[in-house]
Amino acid sequence: MTECKEKVRYRIAWISGTALLLTACAAGPDYRPPQTTALGVPPAYSQGASVPLSEADLANWWTRLNDPALSHLIDQAIASNLDIVQAQARLRQARESLRQANASFLPQVNASGSGGRNYSSQDAGGRLDSSGNPIGGAGGNWSSSYSLRANASWQIDLFGELSRSAEAARADLAASGYDLANVRMTIISELVTNYVQARLAQAQLQVARETQTVQQDNYDIANWRLQAGLVSSLDEQQAKAQLAQTRASIPQLETSLKGSLNRIAVLTGQAPGEATRTLETPVPIPAAATQIATGIPADTLRQRPDVRSAERALAAATARIGVAQAQLYPSLGISGNIGTTSNAFKDLFDLVTGGVFANVAQVIFDGGRLSSQVRSQKAAADGAFAFYKQSVLTALEDVENAMAALASAQARKAEFQTAFEASNNAATMARSQYQSGLIDFQTLSNSESTLLNARNSLASAQADEILAIAQLYNALGGGWQNMENRPNEQ
Repeated sequence: MTECKEKVRYRIAWISGTALLLTACAAGPDYRPPQTTALGVPPAYSQGASVPLSEADLANWWTRLNDPALSHLIDQAIASNLDIVQAQARLRQARESLRQANASFLPQVNASGSGGRNYSSQDAGGRLDSSGNPIGGAGGNWSSSYSLRANASWQIDLFGELSRSAEAARADLAASGYDLANVRMTIISELVTNYVQARLAQAQLQVARETQTVQQDNYDIANWRLQAGLVSSLDEQQAKAQLAQTRASIPQLETSLKGSLNRIAVLTGQAPGEATRTLETPVPIPAAATQIATGIPADTLRQRPDVRSAERALAAATARIGVAQAQLYPSLGISGNIGTTSNAFKDLFDLVTGGVFANVAQVIFDGGRLSSQVRSQKAAADGAFAFYKQSVLTALEDVENAMAALASAQARKAEFQTAFEASNNAATMARSQYQSGLIDFQTLSNSESTLLNARNSLASAQADEILAIAQLYNALGGGWQNMENRPNEQ
């Protein structure tokens, strides 16, 4: 008996050792991240100095706008935005998929038990033995039966099918983490955009209302001069038309403001209305330092979560080539069982039986299905590489466009500042000269219109500058670096 047990142990150890040795030779290509040269990444951006880029500069970039209300809204969005909640749920799903893949390396054990009494419809004469079973009569019989059984199976990872599946699941988990980071980054950028647009609408509303007051005075003056017989009704009608046009612009600006506030409420996971009531009090458009470190193009591979997600998707697709190839080769499994059966519970463990088995399976003919799966996975990996490269190039494009937008906004802001100062001086002189009767109303109207356009254009340029800054930080991959549970590629 002892010699038999030793032989069983030896065979199991031999099978296990052979399996572990073969596992080291996993089917399929080993993944290596593509080099920047293969992705077409240039050494530097076409504009701007390559100032070193750090995670600290990107992590909470919106705080550089020095707007506590905006920072509070972003904290709310990070905690409650429903797009982020959905991405977090997908991350949890990917984490469970990895656990399932890792569980495949372990033996699967099942157990069952049963017990009952069986009756044979023969006359028992109403007599029972000490165990409660009928006796005597015409041979009627009650009997008891009990059984316990356990079965175990273990798939040996001969050619790396399980390890490649786990490798793909790890890459998918990391990709889901980067997808969550990308959603968070996008929500922050959208929130900043709507916040700036709301403040711009408030600034333009203020300009329109102040202009309306001035134009009302002009209309009153034109009407007085008409009554005095100093001018024709043309001045009075022109003043009236100009005032009406300014009044007509106010509802449109109010609609724009309301739309931005409603969007802010939804981005923070709240219903529109009361949630943004405090934002209805006008405050200036945020301002920020415009010196932004952009680093080098290769930084996009490290900082942009969408790029890193695409790279992890490529790693997963590469690993699945090995999964498909391993199915072309033999599979080895080990199974065993142990059980006992008895007619009396107290005798249940008197006789125990069991066995250990090994089985090898190999597909002989499947019409080329498995080979087709390998080719399909290789095509998927080629597509994943193209998508990864496209993600890199798109990220570089985003940075270049954002830098151009920022430079343009800064140049326009400087010119509109000059235009505003000049048009304000001109409008002041025109009002004085019109009151004195030195110029006609058309000249005054032109100067007032120029001033209105200059004030609105300056406010738009100030907003565009902040939006370009937000665009640049988003293009550089800012806003997720201090995220809890950052993606782990290991």
